[in-house]
Formats: sequence, C-alpha cells, structure tokens
Amino acid sequence: MKEISWSEFEAVELRAGTIVDAEEFPEARKPAYKITVDFGPEIGSRRSSAQVTHLYPADELIGKQVVGVVNFPPKQIGPMRSECLVTGFYREDGSVVLAVPEQAVPNGAKLG
Repeated sequence: MKEISWSEFEAVELRAGTIVDAEEFPEARKPAYKITVDFGPEIGSRRSSAQVTHLYPADELIGKQVVGVVNFPPKQIGPMRSECLVTGFYREDGSVVLAVPEQAVPNGAKLG
C-alpha cells in the first residue's frame, strides 16, 4: 500500500450528496445504473455510472445519501460522461456496498 501525505488526502474532495435519479445503463460493459447526485448549491448535481445493481434496485437509490469524489476530471463511460465517483466497498462476490453517511448531513458536506 502506498502512503500518501496529508496534503494529498486533502486534495480529494469527498462530499456527501443525495441520489435524485437512477436508471438502467444497458450500454455499460458491467451491470450499472446512470445516477444523478445532488451535492448541494456550491457543487450542484453530477452524473455518474454506479455498478451497484446487485444490491440496490434503482428505485431504492432515490433519496439515499452517498459519499462521492467531486474533483476528478470528467470521464467518458460509453455514451455518458461521468462527472463524479460514487464511493463504495467491494465484497468478495464482486458486489458493491455504497459508502454512506451514518446520519443525514447537508448535501455538499465535506468528509475530513
């Protein structure tokens, strides 16, 4: 594991946001959803692809708060442009468990 400095960690903008839309992403190579996350008034809404179809039906994602990286450059994923990275933990079976705040926080709150 590579060690990083505190300043490198501080450069990563990990923010809380609420999923406001989730839909199937049939063009993705692995099963995924296209999701839109509201990161509050300073950052706004961002779109991403999330490979969380094994554990989360799309309709149950709406309203869920998540932790996302909002300062990566946009990345083209098939026909969509991903504007953030929604974080999660991989299980042994390859499914992804979303990283979520334990209690509600304002959209845009920074992890630190």
